[in-house]
Amino acid sequence: MFTIGAFARHGRVSVRMLRHYDATGLLRPAHVDPASGYRHYTAAQLARLNRIIALKDLGFTLQQVQKILSEKVTTEELRGMLRLRRAELEAAMTSTATRLAQVETRLRMIESEGHMPGNDVVIKSLPSVRVAELTGVAPDFDTITPVIQPLYEELFRRLQEAGIAPTGPGIAYYEDAPDGGILVHAGVEVSAPLGDDDGLRIVDLPPVEQAATIMHHGSMDAILPTVQALGRWIDANGYRSTGYPREINLECPENVDEWVTELQEPVSKP
Repeated sequence: MFTIGAFARHGRVSVRMLRHYDATGLLRPAHVDPASGYRHYTAAQLARLNRIIALKDLGFTLQQVQKILSEKVTTEELRGMLRLRRAELEAAMTSTATRLAQVETRLRMIESEGHMPGNDVVIKSLPSVRVAELTGVAPDFDTITPVIQPLYEELFRRLQEAGIAPTGPGIAYYEDAPDGGILVHAGVEVSAPLGDDDGLRIVDLPPVEQAATIMHHGSMDAILPTVQALGRWIDANGYRSTGYPREINLECPENVDEWVTELQEPVSKP
């Protein structure tokens, strides 16, 4: 089972939102510790979460989502709702294109329910690695892309000015921001002295004793199925997630659909 924080990471929602869904009855935890009150979820509950998010992004109120889920709407009916909403969104501002992609990803996850993921997961240890990085804050998982892309552009510009050449792949990793949101670290492996120059930090990422790793092929905007496949594997094999996965950019050609990224999620055995 997942803690509420680990389940939030794999569902790409906030802990606050999960608590709200619990309070409204949309998504109850699988288990609540009677002594501590801590909420725990199972990987199987990602299916219901995907439906909630997809319907909410289609413009339904939470009350309407509750009614639709209680009536067990089929995947094809959900697709019909998406087509109607898509016609409205395409007539709106171009900024809605990102939301359309997110809805489509959630629907693909719904369609693939019951199928075993074809991705190979490998457990391995991670050595310490030195990176140069810039950081920023994204309000939520849906807005990471517009935050991290400018960070990487600025990072490589500043490294070039400083005469520092990357010695390895890009490494992105995430933390919970102190005042909410997601703290985004856009980094790249380097061989340079530790330091902090006006926000450009050179730091050593600590080693990780055990990490569950999986390869993602394609755009980072379509990474959700891989993230959830990794989460299901971790849960099914008796591991516990202990943090956000690192994203190692192994291949980044001009066509983002040909990118290869390794997710490295720290895990432990209970």
